[in-house]
Amino acid sequence: MAKEGKRMKKAREAMDDALLSMEEAIARLKAHPKAKFDETVEMAVNLGVDPKHADQMVRGVCDLPHGSGRKVRVAVFARGDKAEEAKKAGADIIGAEELAEKISKGAVDFDRCVASPDMMPLVGRLGKILGPRGLMPNPKTGTVTADVGQTVRRIKQGAVEFRVEKAGLVHAGIGKASFGEKELLANAKAFLQALMKAKPSGAKGNYVKRIALSATMGPGIKVDPRAATVLTREARV
Repeated sequence: MAKEGKRMKKAREAMDDALLSMEEAIARLKAHPKAKFDETVEMAVNLGVDPKHADQMVRGVCDLPHGSGRKVRVAVFARGDKAEEAKKAGADIIGAEELAEKISKGAVDFDRCVASPDMMPLVGRLGKILGPRGLMPNPKTGTVTADVGQTVRRIKQGAVEFRVEKAGLVHAGIGKASFGEKELLANAKAFLQALMKAKPSGAKGNYVKRIALSATMGPGIKVDPRAATVLTREARV
């Protein structure tokens, strides 16, 4: 077992089992000893769903008001005017058959993938490569779209995809440790609101069971799950 570093040990010593409000959790995270790089702040939410059932699948996209802090490389499958749209919006890689050939040979050097609807017969052949990496364009997350330019801009500005995993866990980066508390709180509200909006019809009982915040090199901080309801109400005001 790897030895725990002094920084992590110090952070854990400051922890307790209390459920905090989102504001308190963010303040505590910001007070932790800093790493030598700008850590990603992650939110993990345990939902009361069973993703094995189709009517309990939770997935979607969230526009973080202050962005994710990440530089995202976007690949776009498009031709003609749509390709030009993608280029003007800041797409990093644009193509059709030649792009598909590169990907089939293992050149997957991008973080998100967008496709115009007419390109899906071509993109569909890459499912075994893009699917396991979470890069397959999908209409449910807005990455199969006729408006490729707007989609690329949204991704570049900080739109993050989310999808429930086994045991009902959903997680996403909601910013960087260098963000201010107000910026992280606004992003947290937006992400929780997106999860509530994506609540499936098959979800019964307690939908948001547990919430935790953490930085890349820090311990998880427990958040009162009731904060989800409060924050999403505030976000709509």
